[in-house]
Amino acid sequence: MTEVQIGIAAALEQFGPRESVELAELAERHGFRGQMAADHVQPWVPAQGEASFVWSVLSAIGERTEGDFGPGVTCPSFRFHPALVAQAAATIEAMYPGRSWLGIGSGEALNEHMLAGYWPEAPERVRRMFEALQVIRKLFTGGDVKHAGEFFKLHTMRLWTMPDAPPPVYVAAAGPYTSRKAGELADGLITPGASLDKLAGILERFGQGARQAGKDPDAMPKLLQVHLSWAATDEQAWANAIEQWPNGGMKFPKADVRSPFDFEQMARLVRREDFAGRMVVSADPDEHRAALQSFIDAGFNRIYLHNVGRNQQEWLEVFGREVLPKLTA
Repeated sequence: MTEVQIGIAAALEQFGPRESVELAELAERHGFRGQMAADHVQPWVPAQGEASFVWSVLSAIGERTEGDFGPGVTCPSFRFHPALVAQAAATIEAMYPGRSWLGIGSGEALNEHMLAGYWPEAPERVRRMFEALQVIRKLFTGGDVKHAGEFFKLHTMRLWTMPDAPPPVYVAAAGPYTSRKAGELADGLITPGASLDKLAGILERFGQGARQAGKDPDAMPKLLQVHLSWAATDEQAWANAIEQWPNGGMKFPKADVRSPFDFEQMARLVRREDFAGRMVVSADPDEHRAALQSFIDAGFNRIYLHNVGRNQQEWLEVFGREVLPKLTA
């Protein structure tokens, strides 16, 4: 493949920082290219068991790998002020020029509520995210910045450590409005795996926003995060999905749930049929290949895979041998 890149999503909710970096390095040896690292302060469920600081892990991933990498995604409007996110992203890009990107989202209570402020409804969270993007863009100019907006105030500040060019900013979107605004205001799109019909709508609205801003959506990065469960047997693949990633079978919005222990209770209701159309669970590499090919055919040009089980080394070897070489752009 020359036009489509397949990387991995480093699940910092499941694996400690040292192991995550080692897996990133191993993934490159098996033909994967690029890393998307989760920004979490808590796992989804206690069984996952980890939540390391994403910026520290990204720095180590940059040192040990050669491909692109970035947080997928970080929220620049609750736990972090957008000025701090801008500083972190600029520093990473200064260390690894041309390799990093900044993925931002509107946030989830699981990771953002601990500051004990009011947790707003989704429309306000989205407005905060796009104002944060405005602040980050201003700081990426390298000049002195003042800002007084609806949600953020910034006294005179500049980023003293700046790369030659700032990293691109990708916006996480899954709804009509955020998809269109991402096309208009961001450098690219990040969205999670979903049905092809839903993904087609997201890409269509992203394209509308991009064209409205005078950009070519076909030339813009469109990142897809795909959760899957592969193991040597179907039964083990299902066991991994149910134990390690039951949130993949939860069909309701999860942005307002605050505790891994609450997720754990909800996970008791998840059944195999709940994963249908949301995540491929199979021991057959070709079934996973077909699903990934459909995403490529839909228009995604960078896909980051997360196998939800603990069997990472075996999965990387099998997919590097039997899946990646058979995908066509």
